[in-house]
Formats: sequence, structure tokens, C-alpha cells
Amino acid sequence: MIKTYNTLEDLKIEYDKLQRKYGAKELDSIYNGGCSENPDICFVFMNPTGRNVASSKEWVGPKSPWIGTKNIWTLFYKVGLLDKDIYEEVRSIKGSDWTVEFAESVYANVRKHKVFITNLGKCTQIDARPLPDSVFLQYKKFLECEFEIIKPKVIILFGNQVSSIVLEKKISVSETRKQKFVKEINGNSYDFYSVYYPIGNGIFNIDKSIEDIKWIIKTIR
Repeated sequence: MIKTYNTLEDLKIEYDKLQRKYGAKELDSIYNGGCSENPDICFVFMNPTGRNVASSKEWVGPKSPWIGTKNIWTLFYKVGLLDKDIYEEVRSIKGSDWTVEFAESVYANVRKHKVFITNLGKCTQIDARPLPDSVFLQYKKFLECEFEIIKPKVIILFGNQVSSIVLEKKISVSETRKQKFVKEINGNSYDFYSVYYPIGNGIFNIDKSIEDIKWIIKTIR
């Protein structure tokens, strides 16, 4: 019998099991966050690291991506998916100074812009060490459950590895920019785009990511 997951909350049990198996034992899973009812865009990143202050076991707020970090919020701001006042506050404080209240205000703004943010892998690592496909594949069916629960208009996949695993074909972002992929999951069709990963070593491609995301936004609005 195949287990069904009706809410995002249902999936957290599975993510925590996989954290114990593949993640840093001293850190918690990072789940997702934002608009969970028919968002315009679902962004799918790779996997979280200990730089996310919400991964601490002492953190009592939302376990959502990119809490306590800076660079990714620049991308969201530059594509028009984060308000200026929130962005300026993100830029002005240290990651360790993020409070639960501030994290909640940032994600309230994410919801306002009808955006949902998640990772393919939820297993938090101490650092940005690469994970093999075999680990990400353990999460694929649960990510697809997220899609079915939230029903996004469009899904943006960051980087070659995430794109290839989710779309189940070899993807090179440099060759597929602004190309729509349609994939059926349990009888429902979803529109996907692949863009450059804009963080870490990928920061050199952030302008291309911004260009492509702006173009995608125009196609759905």
C-alpha cells in the first residue's frame, strides 16, 4: 500500500528520517516555506547547509530555506519577488541576528509575492559539500508530493543536478535556458524551467539566473 501525504506537515516525518540518515546529526532538516496554495512560482534548490540558522536544534521558528543568509535574497529582490524594506533589513543584519519574528516577516513577504521555496534534498549538511544523485533520489517522490499539495503555476529548478533528477533526463542549463519542460506527475501536468544555480560557485551566473527568472515571470503573468 502506497502511503499518501495530504499536507506539507505530513512530509516532515519523512524528511526527519532522511536527515538522520544523510544529514549532520547535530542539525535539523530544513523543509520549505512561502505560499503553499497555488503559488505562481515554486523554486527548487539543492540542499541546505548549517549556514541556515533555522537548522539549529535550538531554533523554534520556521524551518525554511535560506534563513540567516544574504545572497539569495538579492536574487529574489532583483526579480521583483521581495519588497525593498525587507531586502534592506536582510542586507543590514548578520545571519546570527535573525530572530524568529524576522524570519516570519521575511516569509510573510515571500507569501505575499505568491512564491514557494523548497529544496530537492532536505538533509542539512555542515557545509556545501556535494551530495550524490543517490541521496537526492531518496527525496524525489516527496518533492513531487509537495508539487501535488501546493499546485504551483510554474516550477523553477536550480542547476544541472537538480534539473536532471527532477526531470529524469540529462539537463545542461546552458543549453536549455528559457525552455519549458512539461512533466506529468500522477495525472497532473507541471511546467518546469531550469536556471543557473546562483549561490556559492554559481554566484558568477546570478545575472543569468535573474534574466531568465524575469523572463519566466513575464510568461505567467
